[in-house]
Amino acid sequence: MTEPTPPAYRVLARKYRPQSFAELIGQDAMVRTLTNAFASGRLAHAYILTGVRGVGKTTTARIIARALNCVGDDGTGGPTAEPCGACEPCRSIAEDRNIDVLEMDAASHTGVNDIRDIIDGARYAPAAARFKVYVIDEVHMLSISAFNALLKTLEEPPPSVKFVFATTEVRRVPLTVLSRCQRFDLRRVDLDELAAHLNMIAEREGAQVEAAALGLMARAAEGSVRDGLSLLDQAIAHGEGAVSELNVSAMLGLANRARIIDLFDQVMAGDIAEALGSLRGMYDAGTDPAVVVQDLLDLVHWLTRLKLAPDAAADMAVAEVERTRGRAMAEKLSVPVLARTWQMLFKGLGETQTASAPLAAAEMLLVRLAYVVDLPVPADLVRRIEGGGAAAAKTGSPPPSGGEPRAAPGALSSLRSGGQLAVEPAPSPNARPAPEARTETSPAATLPDFAAVAAFAEHKREAILYAHLVHDVHLVRFEHGRIELRLGEKAPANLVTRLDGCLRDWTGERWVVTVSNEDGEPTLSEQASAESARQHLDAARHPFVRAALDSFPGAEISAVRTRPDLATDLDALLREVGDQEALDPAAGSPLDGDPVDDGEEET
Repeated sequence: MTEPTPPAYRVLARKYRPQSFAELIGQDAMVRTLTNAFASGRLAHAYILTGVRGVGKTTTARIIARALNCVGDDGTGGPTAEPCGACEPCRSIAEDRNIDVLEMDAASHTGVNDIRDIIDGARYAPAAARFKVYVIDEVHMLSISAFNALLKTLEEPPPSVKFVFATTEVRRVPLTVLSRCQRFDLRRVDLDELAAHLNMIAEREGAQVEAAALGLMARAAEGSVRDGLSLLDQAIAHGEGAVSELNVSAMLGLANRARIIDLFDQVMAGDIAEALGSLRGMYDAGTDPAVVVQDLLDLVHWLTRLKLAPDAAADMAVAEVERTRGRAMAEKLSVPVLARTWQMLFKGLGETQTASAPLAAAEMLLVRLAYVVDLPVPADLVRRIEGGGAAAAKTGSPPPSGGEPRAAPGALSSLRSGGQLAVEPAPSPNARPAPEARTETSPAATLPDFAAVAAFAEHKREAILYAHLVHDVHLVRFEHGRIELRLGEKAPANLVTRLDGCLRDWTGERWVVTVSNEDGEPTLSEQASAESARQHLDAARHPFVRAALDSFPGAEISAVRTRPDLATDLDALLREVGDQEALDPAAGSPLDGDPVDDGEEET
């Protein structure tokens, strides 16, 4: 005689699935709305439930189906927010055998034919229940044609038909579908609430779980109840009924929190040798270097919260070692240092995850962090410059020629407010004035120099001609109505003829363009490059800039903005504002009410 097969084990996520609205955790707003709707009889014909995985979307859909079809113990009840669980509709829906409650996975049934079956079935009255309920999971996976086929039935279904949709990506659901449904956004469950729920289930299962272990599992679940229960199931099996923080850390591949704090303390103290040794020890123990970096990120975030909101230390999901040592670390570190550390760790996490040698990438990240820990933050640098800028100007080596570049009087205040430091370089004897902006109505005949001719070619959208004038010709002589050029190697043979004809068309005057064998001036592009190099050199001599470069080794000057540049940008902004006001006079100017400063200060 064969022995009976023992019943299959049911995982905790299925065993403790909520059977009523009262058992749902973390979704109070939705539960209150649905409870009031059932009490008042204001039942919608379609619902859509959204949220991340494991927060109860499918579970809520089944509870709604039971609440709609419950008949009570005596068989005479109506729709209720508290289904009895004992009547035939409640039991058959709970056991997935009710023929009037149909669940469809849209991930595997995406086409029009699948929706056509629903439309055809919706025309018939329920066989055994009060309502025919269609539950479509992952509804965003339906094709556009399937959505379009469902629209008419979804808008005006038969009185005995209800639709309940569930999705993790509500943005992929067409607005025409969303507008026909009552939408409920299921939120992530709070860490404290999820940890308490896991503790309650662990007690029912007779397992002893440390509070710190519950916090680790709740944090790893990221607000998903199903993920949390799966982790608890795994942890109970891993620890044979006794679950400790160390066991959960090993199960999840997490570094020990105390060792992470020790590592961070070593890096912030600049003790890179000890830090590299700690990282190697965690790596040898089986911890992924990317996980170590992620834990450091979490720690920096926690310390920042603790710095700004000391009440965060009361969070029970935080390990005791973090609460005790976190206060002291938060007091020693400033917010700018924590913010800089966060940015470096965040960037280093991506490098560690994609590197062919993750351990090497993580080690280099720790080296960079230890190296910059003594560097001043920008606010401290400004204070140092403000206090010692005059002395730096006196003791600094004078420039070879031209004197010190003059800083704008408002430079320091501009730097404090997040602006750029504006430096006015000494004027170059060869620098040409920027051509004035021209419009279609301005007289083009008064072209003051060759640079203005090239700029006017660009204005007329003669891109090829403009490129040759800038890069491939050397000006020998220029006067109104006459241009003498030396052509470069890449200049086309018909360039002179082309320029002569264009100038005649643009100005309505006769121009004579000739070719010369004299060397002439450098090309316009060469002049621009020389001017840019001169501006960078002048800016580098400024005491404020020198102090910044000395404070940040390896820093470079990426761009120099001069007063004419700022004036040109302001001109363009004002023209844009004027155009917008011309189109919509009621819009007003964004500059209205702002004081205009005619002085020297720049921001």
